[in-house]
Amino acid sequence: MLHALFPHLMSRIPRPDTGYTWYTMKLYDKKSRDKVRPSTACVKKFRVGDLAVYPAHGVGRIDAIECKVVNGETHDFYIMKILENGMVIMIPTWNVHSVGLRDLIQEHEIPKIYDLMRNPRDIAAESQTWNRRYRDYMEKIKTGSLFDVAEVFRDLYLLKLTKDLSFGERKLYDTAQTLLIKELSTSRQTTEDTILMEIESLFIQETAGVQ
Repeated sequence: MLHALFPHLMSRIPRPDTGYTWYTMKLYDKKSRDKVRPSTACVKKFRVGDLAVYPAHGVGRIDAIECKVVNGETHDFYIMKILENGMVIMIPTWNVHSVGLRDLIQEHEIPKIYDLMRNPRDIAAESQTWNRRYRDYMEKIKTGSLFDVAEVFRDLYLLKLTKDLSFGERKLYDTAQTLLIKELSTSRQTTEDTILMEIESLFIQETAGVQ
């Protein structure tokens, strides 16, 4: 599961009454929270039913907005269900900017993602040790940017054509593919198979051009 790659981001909250395992962003202590809390005017607002993207976990739907008491303090939370695996995440409404919760990519931006994947991969990264590449790629996935995720997928897809991926790289490759294809197919309102075929055709064109 995606959260296994990023356990430091999440706190686990078992909810046997729902059948789901809930996760919530670890709350800061009050002093630290005051430092990162943006002004109310700057906070991105989501409504029940909105689709949004949570870094390293992907597309989810805001199922509810609930008020809960945590550590003796009252907070409003977005209750977000990840589409890929049903994980439910509780996100403090004031913490949206800090955790990187964002809108789904717009359809008119998708060609930019495809253009990025047509670009040559970073050759210098191939000379790095696998654990250094792993750290760099993990940091990109954690940003929540679909452009960064697309870079990771592109680099690892092309790398696996020439050498075996390490276990860690394979997990990141699978994660990047899941995040990328789910968001693109949801934005385009098409099937994941369609998006995968389109992406693979980009790499066929690139490798043919190199040859």
